[in-house]
Amino acid sequence: MLICVPEVLSKDDVADFRRIMDASDWEDGRSTAGAQSAMVKRNEQLPPDGEVARTLGNRVLSALSASPRFISAAIPLQIFPPLFNRYVASGGHHFGLHVDNAVRGDRLTGMRIRTDLSVTLFLSEPDEYDGGELVVEDLYGSHEIKLAAGDLVLYPASSLHLVTPVTRGMRVASFFWLQSMVRDAHARSLIFDLDTSIQALVERLGRDDPETVKLTGIYHNLIRYWAEV
Repeated sequence: MLICVPEVLSKDDVADFRRIMDASDWEDGRSTAGAQSAMVKRNEQLPPDGEVARTLGNRVLSALSASPRFISAAIPLQIFPPLFNRYVASGGHHFGLHVDNAVRGDRLTGMRIRTDLSVTLFLSEPDEYDGGELVVEDLYGSHEIKLAAGDLVLYPASSLHLVTPVTRGMRVASFFWLQSMVRDAHARSLIFDLDTSIQALVERLGRDDPETVKLTGIYHNLIRYWAEV
């Protein structure tokens, strides 16, 4: 399941993030890569334990909590503190084919999560850079993602994926992982489809319509059945 969530951050928020990030020091992105990923990773990132990354990360988490589509798609139990990276054309930056670590641990908080979903929140407009597409592979082929600044994409952390070389400009993003209350990806997809249909019915029939109420009950009972908390 690959799901895009538009306008998680406003354009004003993105501009403020970029202003703060542009004035910050960056380090080699391989410091947070696993052994296999480090061999194919060429980018820069804000120091993960630094004040700037933590402050901006908390702003991202606050925005996610206000996004019904994100909550519906992810059903998050724990969200790893967001990280921030950039791919610069002059540095020949790219990230070759890899799979994310199954478990991530945070040094500052002691948090350890199973990485069910990977998240990329774009902080550059598509016309700011050439290349830099996120390519995610699944059973149906390869999918190229390059979203507007402030939009994000969710995809299974178990997927093979890469970032193509940036050949002009600079690609800036936040990236992180989450553990869902619903571990099974197929169950999570069914719940998301059901919730999306319910919301469409609410717009047409109202929240008090008997069939809408019944379907809402089914939605919550499915989460109750599958959730691990």
